[in-house]
Amino acid sequence: MTQRDIRPGHSFAAAPSLGSLAITIAVMFAALFWPAGTLDWSRGWIFLGLFLVLTVVAIIWIWRTNPELFAARSRYQKGTKPWDAVVATLTIILFAAILPVGAFDDGRFHWAPQPDWVVLIGYLLMTSGYLGLTWAQSVNRHFEPTVRIQTDRDHKVIDTGPYAVIRHPGYATAIVLSAGMALSLGSLYALIPAGLLVVVLFGCTLGEEAELRKGLEGYAEYMARVRWRWIPGVW
Repeated sequence: MTQRDIRPGHSFAAAPSLGSLAITIAVMFAALFWPAGTLDWSRGWIFLGLFLVLTVVAIIWIWRTNPELFAARSRYQKGTKPWDAVVATLTIILFAAILPVGAFDDGRFHWAPQPDWVVLIGYLLMTSGYLGLTWAQSVNRHFEPTVRIQTDRDHKVIDTGPYAVIRHPGYATAIVLSAGMALSLGSLYALIPAGLLVVVLFGCTLGEEAELRKGLEGYAEYMARVRWRWIPGVW
């Protein structure tokens, strides 16, 4: 089963080098503090620090459990369909948009000031979403940026870990992560790109399932065995 990890800048949990991590943090720094118009924005600094810690944890986790994923996720692989490359790029853009929107809101213009308890909820959602996404990656060697039947990598259905409960834990936890990012920045307006991301991932989930059911042996049986896509008992 192929899932998509979605990330602002360069990567969420697929940056094996210190150089890649440094570039990611530098891009995020610019996306936060240039729109904020100031470095005196504590929520921006705490967000960036938490994101860095989670990224380091994710890199170590993946490196110990599924290191081949770094190469698999380094680019869109041969066989990726044009529509899926467009969707993958759009999800990256929407994820990245959370940062400047949140910075403009809470850091500069204070359109809808939020109390600290909302930000704390954001930290909890962001942490659980990021770690959940990393868990899904750690058990799925086919977790490439786009969906394709990976005949070159002995593609098989993955039904362990979170895949034993829902069929698309990568998407489900990415949504939790995106909402947590917005609230961690103290911004309700940043929930707009996060909400658009839900719409994109809804369509992507259906498209991915159609591809896998058609081309991956055993996936139809997996769908019958694991009924829920994102949320048990809901969808």
